[in-house]
Amino acid sequence: MLAHLRFPVARTMGRAHPEPGHPYRNPFQRDRDRVVHSRAFRRLEAKTQVFATGLSDHFRNRLTHTIEVSQIARTLAGVLGLDDDLTEALALAHDIGHPPFAHAGEQELNLQMARFGDRFDHNFHALRIVESFEQRYARFPGLNLTFEVREGMVKHSRDFAPGEYPEADRFLPGLRPPLEAQLIDLADEIAYNTADLDDAFSAGILNAEDVARAVPEYQAIYEAVEAEFPAATGRQRFHEGLRPLIDSLVSGVIEGTVSRARQASAETWSDVRTFPARLAGFTPEAAATSRALKRLLHQRVYDSALLGEDRSRSMAMIGELFQWFMDHPDRLPEPYQQTGRDEAPHRVVCDYIAGMTDGFFRRVYEQQIGPPVIPRC
Repeated sequence: MLAHLRFPVARTMGRAHPEPGHPYRNPFQRDRDRVVHSRAFRRLEAKTQVFATGLSDHFRNRLTHTIEVSQIARTLAGVLGLDDDLTEALALAHDIGHPPFAHAGEQELNLQMARFGDRFDHNFHALRIVESFEQRYARFPGLNLTFEVREGMVKHSRDFAPGEYPEADRFLPGLRPPLEAQLIDLADEIAYNTADLDDAFSAGILNAEDVARAVPEYQAIYEAVEAEFPAATGRQRFHEGLRPLIDSLVSGVIEGTVSRARQASAETWSDVRTFPARLAGFTPEAAATSRALKRLLHQRVYDSALLGEDRSRSMAMIGELFQWFMDHPDRLPEPYQQTGRDEAPHRVVCDYIAGMTDGFFRRVYEQQIGPPVIPRC
């Protein structure tokens, strides 16, 4: 459909540290493989997506969510005729900068950094991971990913103007990323909206009727499912309705992106970069469905008492451990103590905590501060 807008791998701006080519893998395939083999990618398995593992063994974690995003993104790229290797590399890397305890962890680290006139952003932290923290190669620091993958990581969910983020001025501020990169945020949105519905159903927070009342698109789907499978269990009917909902949203991105590209008269991949707005997007109908899903999830799931108490406790513990290491920098691991001689102490502490899994955070907290105090009801 949009093969004329496909980013040509031969036009990559290359790597920060030049390397010889590979005989049968192109640069974006090698980027994908480097991400998969990184320690940061493996740590996603032990980081919370939304529901903590203590509630059930069946909920998504950051790694399973990433796999679902990758699957949706590859489908989108394949149908649209875009570069699926670049798309997959970006999908697999899109969450490696997340700290422990889901968005609660990111929120608390950002609050701690604000005390020093700084900030924490998981996209920029992911860039630090692939450019510096991963140490797998003797010839260069980081993973030495291509420019386009690193650009797509920092522009995952937003574009920015020159000077808006000085640390990102080397990534063509004021220009849009390739269309492959623009798909990732939409694939991410589809994946977490529908997966969080699934996990909330498993947790007993939502049922199919709740979703049908809040999301007109799902109501029509669910009524058809009830008519076709009257003897099915509630769980079976719920999942029979979830699959066409995902299909509808994915189709909405395909149709919406084709429509926007045609309206923009985009003829080449470079037109994608210079267009004033992103060309990837939902149709109006699919966008309305996605907004309705987000409203429902915020009202009934993310702000629920079940998650709220755990979120508050996690944020408090992160704040305590952050201050502990600020007061006791000699208790940081030796590599971070060395880094602290060249960087601001608050940034070093933030980097250390952000790289932790949920379980490792709890172990470090208990080793340094002691068992957390759990308030009694």
